[in-house]
Amino acid sequence: MNGRRRPRVPQSMMLIPLAPVLAVQAWRTVRRTPRLDPATGDEHGFVPGADPGAGPAFRVVVIGESTAAGVGASQHAEALPGFLAEALMERLRRSVAWSVTGENGATARRVATGLVPAAAGPPVLGPALDLVVVTVGINDLIRRRPMRRWTADLADLVAVLRGRYADATLVVAGMPPVHRFPAIPQPLRLVLGARARTMDRIMRDVAVAGGAVHAPMDESMARDRRLFASDGFHPSPAGYRAWAEDLARAAAPTPHPFATLPPGSPPGSPPGSPSTPPPSSPPGSSPSSSSGQPLSDPASDSVPGSADSAPPADTVPPQTTN
Repeated sequence: MNGRRRPRVPQSMMLIPLAPVLAVQAWRTVRRTPRLDPATGDEHGFVPGADPGAGPAFRVVVIGESTAAGVGASQHAEALPGFLAEALMERLRRSVAWSVTGENGATARRVATGLVPAAAGPPVLGPALDLVVVTVGINDLIRRRPMRRWTADLADLVAVLRGRYADATLVVAGMPPVHRFPAIPQPLRLVLGARARTMDRIMRDVAVAGGAVHAPMDESMARDRRLFASDGFHPSPAGYRAWAEDLARAAAPTPHPFATLPPGSPPGSPPGSPSTPPPSSPPGSSPSSSSGQPLSDPASDSVPGSADSAPPADTVPPQTTN
């Protein structure tokens, strides 16, 4: 081309021919995906620690959209907050008191303006918290929230949580690997997945700027169908457990020194010291940290298809907020 560069075609222009296909796939996905109810049971709980001398109970609140509400599990104790409390107890060797405030269909703006004021938790947590975990993003993705507004909404949410829980560690759960969701067909899955990765990069930058921890979701989790609920969209109890372990590692990267003792080790033994008699083989190492940084596929603000025809936002049509 005589040394000249070919002009780059915007991704939004490349997607125009796919618009009819994406719109039909989105409509069918909404119609065919079963709607699952949020988890029931107590919205707060207590997991006793194994080390009475490890200190007072570690206090944690989970707040956010349908994954905080426990869609895909029967009870909160078998969803993200309950499993997160168990994983933290194993790492910290302390009792963990947990509470959850979630809403099916909630966006980042809805969480900041409507759910945070209600997330103080029961008296068992006391006036202050040690950890706040927030799950948002999938509904903003489905509603095609413009990236600039998504950035502003997320920054506002982090600021609100920072202002309310100034002494707590704030963990922002990363966007899920939408490009592997069984409920979403191709090519819609590819388009939404690329946009989700862009949103996750923004989430990482906003979290770091706001003094929060960004915990990317392990993409390999989405390769195991057993980790999805029956709707192919939300985690199953096994999925919540795996995700909770990743979030616990992000929130408490250094476990209690006795957390990895082999069974039968006497109190005060250094981690990894053998019990008596010594085991025939060393105990398995603890899982490594999950994924690295999100993939870098670009995504445009203008994904074809209207918000009304998008795939399920927490299995609720985009115009509905439960």
